[in-house]
Amino acid sequence: MAFKWPLMKNNITVEDRNALIEFLKEDNILTQSQNVREFEKEWSEWLGVKYSVFVNSGASANLLSIAVIKHLFGTGEIIVPTLTWVSDIASPLNYGFKPIFVDINPKTLGMDEQQVLQKISPDTRAVFLTHVLGFNALSKPLLDELRDRNIPLIEDVCESHGASFMGRKLGTFGLMSNFSFYYAHHMTSIEGGMICTDDETVYHMLRMLRSHGLVREVDSERVRDFYKDSYPDTNPEFLFAYPAFNVRSTELNAVIARNQLKRLDENNAKREKNFHYFLANLDPDKYRTDYKTEGSVNYGFVLILKNADDKLCNDVMDTLINNGIEFRRGTTGGGNQLRQPYLEGIVPRDEYKNYTEVEHIHFYGFYIGNYPELEEKKILWLCELLNQAGD
Repeated sequence: MAFKWPLMKNNITVEDRNALIEFLKEDNILTQSQNVREFEKEWSEWLGVKYSVFVNSGASANLLSIAVIKHLFGTGEIIVPTLTWVSDIASPLNYGFKPIFVDINPKTLGMDEQQVLQKISPDTRAVFLTHVLGFNALSKPLLDELRDRNIPLIEDVCESHGASFMGRKLGTFGLMSNFSFYYAHHMTSIEGGMICTDDETVYHMLRMLRSHGLVREVDSERVRDFYKDSYPDTNPEFLFAYPAFNVRSTELNAVIARNQLKRLDENNAKREKNFHYFLANLDPDKYRTDYKTEGSVNYGFVLILKNADDKLCNDVMDTLINNGIEFRRGTTGGGNQLRQPYLEGIVPRDEYKNYTEVEHIHFYGFYIGNYPELEEKKILWLCELLNQAGD
């Protein structure tokens, strides 16, 4: 079906394609090489971190971050959101961690900080926090408490490139942060992801974990020599420090990403302007409009019914469908993850009932595409349609 208003439009431009064509005209290496290195450097400078490691998806970034937690701290519990993408929960499960779920803050769609703090236990190995749809989910009390308790924070910033808190970009607060460059996100490399950190040890681990656990992938001669001296009877070109993966990306993806990064800030400003215009013109008696938007960089128009109203909900969906407007019900990841079949046998069958805020999002929340080319008159047209729904 061709939508009049898709979730994403024109995210790979003629300029991006031309940059790739020019690259392909030369006799260049196509697998991971210099452009990957340059993109990692440019991304680190843009974000404000020391190290970045480019991988083939945001889900792979999630997986490697959890692998680091296991190798550094052992298995145990990881506190996770109920509203997130599946890989934020699948990654801990795949490494033998027990997911500890918390409900959301309806003002940010991120984890409820009081529940996070209440659920920290001696078995907590990390907090895996998702910044949903461009909102900031951090607070100073949460960061202070995690620091005081020495609990590592992983930030999932896959939907929130460029959003900020206390004057710093999201993705600079945790031990690690994860980004996705999937087609529909703020910027894209078609497929791709990034893991960022200021910790040198973590950085070396990530470089090895990305490529089969190979020691030769590490930048540090000191680290390479340590393994070489510790295993003198093994070819140093084929020393595998970890049982790892191959989640490398390619030069092709990096060329597109480097070109996209040049206009990310400009596009983000347009997205956020669009979102505020959308909220200003929605009927606040029907829809939630009182989000905490300071520092946000909107990924998709968040449309959440103020009250549980099945008639209005059905009318909203009919209105969107009949006017060719693509949407996702449940917002990020389809709503309450505790209702998903992959968690059967892992959490009690009716556990989802204990999380009332995300349950409301599951049934009465949506998101709609927001992209830089949107005109105000089109946003106003959408709001007028939505404001008439249910009448």
